[in-house]
Amino acid sequence: MTTVPIAEGLGRGGRVRATAAVRQTATMAWRSLVSVKHNPLELVDYSITPIMFVFLFTYVFGGQMAGTPKEYLQYALAGIIVQNTLFMSMYTAMSLNTDLTKGVFDRLRSLPIARSAPLFGRIAADLAKQLWAMLLMLGLGFLLGFRIHGGPAGFLGATLLLLTFAAAMAWTAVLIGMLAGDAEKVQVFAFTFIFPITFTSSAFARVDTMPGWLQAWVNVNPVTHLSDAFRGLLDGTPVGRPVLWSLVWAAGIAAVFIPLAMRAYRSRDK
Repeated sequence: MTTVPIAEGLGRGGRVRATAAVRQTATMAWRSLVSVKHNPLELVDYSITPIMFVFLFTYVFGGQMAGTPKEYLQYALAGIIVQNTLFMSMYTAMSLNTDLTKGVFDRLRSLPIARSAPLFGRIAADLAKQLWAMLLMLGLGFLLGFRIHGGPAGFLGATLLLLTFAAAMAWTAVLIGMLAGDAEKVQVFAFTFIFPITFTSSAFARVDTMPGWLQAWVNVNPVTHLSDAFRGLLDGTPVGRPVLWSLVWAAGIAAVFIPLAMRAYRSRDK
């Protein structure tokens, strides 16, 4: 019963047809999504942790940073979402590394399916989880007083921009997951790299309140551009420059890390 659909998906030379590869990628993505049902800890990562970030930043730092938690939330929610997106991209690396070290990924690739299906399915599923976390944080922010002044166009633009950047970062995560010896090393990278670039940005504090020597870095930090662009699109303020730089950074990250990640991915076949 399983031979017929597999054979139908094969073209000349035993290659998988493009339409079959898309279906197989969707199947692998669905496999990653339904794993949440069997692994409650993922629910914490993608739901409880984002909620905790919103509450902590709003009510711990809000009064000190902006006078009232509500005023700070209007500024900082964009940065909180961007930070969460960067951290969640590392979950791709950890889950991929776990599948690799346990042999699950290699068994999937031994099936008569497109070689890229397990990898692209993982990335697609994690982007869906990113979208869920973003919507959850925006919904909670709305309950706490955050408002989107940019209208539907601003919301859609902010969502597409964030997912575009997350898709580029996913390839960084793929390379890390391929090269790391275990999931713990991936976590070490996440805390030693993502925390500094997030907090040395405009995600949680205005650039003009920082020392001049630090502003030089903050102004070129990709997290600054992404936070300003996401915030501006939701607020309905001019964001041409930060949106452009966010796209440039996403394109640059993709141009560098897609070839490196794919090379590492193919090398496992040898």
